[in-house]
Amino acid sequence: MSRLDAGITRPPVAGSVPALGLSALGVVFGDIGTSPLYTLKTVVGTTGSAPDPAMTLGALSLVLWTLTIITTLKYVCVAMSIDNDGEGGILALLSLLGVKRQHRPAIVAAGLFGAALIYGDGAITPAISVLSALEGLNTAIPGFDTYVMPIAVLILVALFAIQPQGTARLGRTFGPLMALWFVTIALLGLSGIVRHPGVLAAIDPRYGLAYLLSGGFTGFLVLGAVFLCVTGAEALYADMGHFGAGPIRLAWSVVVFPSLLLSYAGQSALLLDGASATDNIFYQLCPSMLLIPLVVLATVATIIASQSIITGAFSMTRQAIRLGWLPPLRIRQTSAAGYGQIYVGAVNWLLMLVTLGLTIGFGKSDNLAAAYGIAVSATMLMTTALLFIAMREIWNWSLGAAGAVAGAFIVVDASFFSANLAKVLQGGYVPLVLAALVYGVMVIWHVGAAAVLARLQEEVIPVDAFMATLTDGRIPRVPGTAVFLTRTQQGAPPVMVWHVKHNRALHERVLVLTIVTEQIPWVNAADRFAFGEQAPRFWRAAAHYGFMERPDIPALLQHARNLGCAIDLTDVTYYIGHETVTSGDDDRALPRWVEALFALMQRNASHLIDYFRLPAEQVVELGRQVAV
Repeated sequence: MSRLDAGITRPPVAGSVPALGLSALGVVFGDIGTSPLYTLKTVVGTTGSAPDPAMTLGALSLVLWTLTIITTLKYVCVAMSIDNDGEGGILALLSLLGVKRQHRPAIVAAGLFGAALIYGDGAITPAISVLSALEGLNTAIPGFDTYVMPIAVLILVALFAIQPQGTARLGRTFGPLMALWFVTIALLGLSGIVRHPGVLAAIDPRYGLAYLLSGGFTGFLVLGAVFLCVTGAEALYADMGHFGAGPIRLAWSVVVFPSLLLSYAGQSALLLDGASATDNIFYQLCPSMLLIPLVVLATVATIIASQSIITGAFSMTRQAIRLGWLPPLRIRQTSAAGYGQIYVGAVNWLLMLVTLGLTIGFGKSDNLAAAYGIAVSATMLMTTALLFIAMREIWNWSLGAAGAVAGAFIVVDASFFSANLAKVLQGGYVPLVLAALVYGVMVIWHVGAAAVLARLQEEVIPVDAFMATLTDGRIPRVPGTAVFLTRTQQGAPPVMVWHVKHNRALHERVLVLTIVTEQIPWVNAADRFAFGEQAPRFWRAAAHYGFMERPDIPALLQHARNLGCAIDLTDVTYYIGHETVTSGDDDRALPRWVEALFALMQRNASHLIDYFRLPAEQVVELGRQVAV
């Protein structure tokens, strides 16, 4: 087969590092940047009593060192150095480890369940963030608490309703608004530190360790609440492909990390100074005359954080589809300027229903905090396990070195995960149930698709034998070009055999095309396309795409034509096979319940015409039954 330069390689990340860092503030750091709204309030509420100085300094020390160890060391320093051609996140890491080339069921299960948990995070983040921001009005306007719920629901409905319009224009303002947010919380935190500078003693990690060791079971539960300060840290790794590691590291080190430290220290200083722990501590830092503007800014920041989570869910869905773990869904590009500007309707509306259900069902941000931490802590634990394998296989570290680094992270992650498990009955079951459902969908789709492909492979016949049947059966070759899309990579594909069997004719020129998804996000242009003539006027081609790319078949045909593939582009008919799944009756048949669920997903999957950018008026779909 000859190689053909068709398509583009990975789009470059345009812009200077500072400019990209500013943009990253609005996309990457919204979730972790709004955690000061509810983290310390949840920590104090966990103790069930007024915090004393030892508890306050201990909790603050735990927060500061949690941010340092998990976000700065684990994600910014280590995880972001292990990328899949610039892409990060748990699915990109999973594909980097070559799980399709090696039989690694345990690694696949860990990676997929970690990815499934992110959907739970995507539903909980908008609910807890918007509620916590609006609850600040209770401080400024007595009796406002009865209006928090309906206003939160309206904001959330509006947030999900605008998703089909895309966020290209709104996105340009996200960075500056989040920069204003971080400057604001830093200044408010600094004002609190000025009132009680002794709070800075919490930098000493011994305060945190002393509280954990002396706090008993309460100290253990506080650890689960402390973990809320790093919700959103996974986004630093997952969104690395949009901006590059440099801008994200710059924004974290210069803006986000210092602002968070000052905010938490300022809130703790108020507690040391005798402030009430019953009201939201964050808003007590603000002068009364500026409280309403701060609530407005906080609400905007939480909307931005929620937007980032929703966009991240769209991006991960596309990755999972391309890697074969989810059925094809309708994905619409909302902007030609950015590959990440997409909309997945099914994911958007399902997330909205779950988010609204959580908002109404739990009622307050304090109640949602229990459901929040367990999803993120479980994802982080599984990411650490994959990082250990990457250290060994990608970096070629010794077992001792990889075990020491990853082991330290696992101890920290496992501690937080264990603490959050104590909150399963108080709401932690929600993300676990959601993740189990998504994980089940992923596994059933993957198993079902593999079973269908295996059945189709059984019916593949050699090209020479197929061409001989055309001659023996006096099958005419009619004018025009037929392009047969198939998953089989050799021989005459079943869809072409079906076509000849039922129509008793074949086009004069035939191109059999297979789309291959590689375990990398982007494929080099020189390696995009390979084709060869296997019989007179019969070409076979394979187009290779990364899991972050979308195939464009008409563009591929034009490039093939330019380099000698003698197809007639003015008269092309595309043929696609559509398999209707039925129950198999042999020893390789899938369990009936698996087959039924897979068949249901297949019936509701997006049409391949949209996915491959095919002109609908030139497509013929051939259906048949496949027993699995």
